[in-house]
Amino acid sequence: MKTLIASALMLLAPGLALAQAVAPAQPAAKPAAKAEAAKPAPKAAAKPAPKAEAKSGTAAVKPAPKKPAVAKAEPPSSRAQLKSEANQVATGIMAAEAALSPEELAIAERVHVGRMPCELGAFVTVTAEPASPGHFRVEGKGFKYFMVPVATTTGTVRLEDARGGAVWLQIANKSMLMNQRLGQRLADECMSPEQIVVAEAIKKNPPVSVLEPLK
Repeated sequence: MKTLIASALMLLAPGLALAQAVAPAQPAAKPAAKAEAAKPAPKAAAKPAPKAEAKSGTAAVKPAPKKPAVAKAEPPSSRAQLKSEANQVATGIMAAEAALSPEELAIAERVHVGRMPCELGAFVTVTAEPASPGHFRVEGKGFKYFMVPVATTTGTVRLEDARGGAVWLQIANKSMLMNQRLGQRLADECMSPEQIVVAEAIKKNPPVSVLEPLK
């Protein structure tokens, strides 16, 4: 009996020794596991690549700024050509207006020129236009006209400024300036040296009136 118990103890002794060696190792492994569990997990690093891609994508989608529309300027050559043509037309019109008939040129030769005294201390100056034969400038205080001769049935010398509405009438012994638009005389009893001579002769030898009875 004792022999059996001793044999059993001998067989159990190695197993007990092995169990004691293994038992302390288990608690040591647990703290290591706990330490590993206690360590915080590393944060995931931000990925810059997607942001760059997003930016590049935005830049690609952004439309390019529109350039303001600029009106095409007319070529200088065409402008110069139009201006030249307009000047030619204006010159042609002026030349046509300046052209006088032989009858009108004959009237222009009879026009008295120079500075003429008028009534009330006024003066009128009649000047031939050198650049336009048969044309005259009639000037005075507050007026200036560019006139041409007009034929009449009475033989009176008549100058007109159609645009200004003025008329210069010249007879043997005097001249007068009228504004037809206003219906008034601008100057009267104007006399050139030739007209003064005629006026003095008329005073000395007044003409016979058709209304006076014959003696």
